[in-house]
Amino acid sequence: MVFSSILFLFYFMPAAFLIYYLTPRPAKNGVLLVLSLLFYAWGEVRYLPIMFASILVDYTASNMLERCGNRQGWRRFWLFVSVFFNLGMLGFFKYAGFFASNFNALTGLSIPVLSLTLPLGISFYTFQTMSYTIDVYRGQVKPEHNIIDFSAFVVLFPQLIAGPIVRYTDIQRELRERTMDLGQISSGVRLFILGLASKVLIANNVGSLWTETEQIGFSALSTPQAWLAMLAFTLQIYFDFSGYSLMAIGLGRMLGFEFPRNFDFPYISKSMTEFWRRWHMTLGSWFREYLYIPLGGNRKGAARTTWNLLIVWAATGLWHGASWNFVIWGLFFFVLLMLEKAFLKDWLDRHPIVARVYMIPLILVSWAIFAITDFSQMQLFFTRLAGGFGGEDWIYSLRNYGVTFLLGILFATPLLRPLLDRINQNRIASVLLYGFLTVVSVAYLVDATYNPFLYFRF
Repeated sequence: MVFSSILFLFYFMPAAFLIYYLTPRPAKNGVLLVLSLLFYAWGEVRYLPIMFASILVDYTASNMLERCGNRQGWRRFWLFVSVFFNLGMLGFFKYAGFFASNFNALTGLSIPVLSLTLPLGISFYTFQTMSYTIDVYRGQVKPEHNIIDFSAFVVLFPQLIAGPIVRYTDIQRELRERTMDLGQISSGVRLFILGLASKVLIANNVGSLWTETEQIGFSALSTPQAWLAMLAFTLQIYFDFSGYSLMAIGLGRMLGFEFPRNFDFPYISKSMTEFWRRWHMTLGSWFREYLYIPLGGNRKGAARTTWNLLIVWAATGLWHGASWNFVIWGLFFFVLLMLEKAFLKDWLDRHPIVARVYMIPLILVSWAIFAITDFSQMQLFFTRLAGGFGGEDWIYSLRNYGVTFLLGILFATPLLRPLLDRINQNRIASVLLYGFLTVVSVAYLVDATYNPFLYFRF
């Protein structure tokens, strides 16, 4: 079940919120836990035992960490149990087939290659629960003794499937005591509608061009069409993921939780360094806090810093998928970030126009690496990008997608933010705008058959 579906919008969400609001405060976390498990089970009931195991392991490990007191050997043991379990489950379901097939290719052996369906949200909730246990080990938070409250944190349905990656410290207070007033609920509704419109009206529309391009094949693309197709995917993945994050943040706010922001107009960045401060911010924060800094960060000299960054960006790429193109995608950013760290960023900061000219093609190229898993197809696509191939296919694309391109580019910038803020302060204008966006989005969902969500496969 996805947020941008008739099932969620008209059945699950109204029923869930009605039950939740009518439930007395002491029982709200229990009700939220049941609703979240129902939400997850609707899409993947067979993997519920993995969810339960994740809850039990991290709940037990965190509480044992407290009981161990100052006995560091036992504390390290329970931390190891949590990290090993979470990474083990993630590795088994997401990477077992990948590593086995690569091992066979290197050795000539033929060990069985598992073909497993990836449990929904496993890349997100394993990172959340693992960060919780690490924070308990560090003494930054006290372990949660109420297993209902802890379970509600793990399976909180707005962020369960695709983030943002919500750490326990982000919502620790709200788990115990949270208030919901009309202003907060209204703000959450507005965020949800903006996310829904981003996903349905922009991402779905412009994304169909990239899907059509893949189905037709890259061999007949003109060079302008290849760049337009890449622009389509660039806009699709942004509005797809940021839209879903906005819906999650809005739902969380309606439930009384404040989730961290996940996107901050990344396409206006003047450097890759800035881009990764604005794109998927909760993932970047997680890798910085739980991988880069524990490895030593930038405290142990230039060579060690470079090595640490190499590990982080290889891991960032691999986190997105069990395929070498994702690793190359991560290393692509590593190289650019190292160049910027060495000398380039200072120069880019002084020349903002040139900086944006520098960023636009690199962002497009990065998403080409990300989108195409087959290297022969990737080579063909890049040939089309660079080869000067003619044709009139791009005219058809501009005619059919030109308005969506313009809207996507406009809304990927903060240019309309002041206008939106003024509308939000006017009750009548606000009702008209968000009512219109809701009606148009729902009409599109009723009529459309194309409604993918890209980050489900990660």
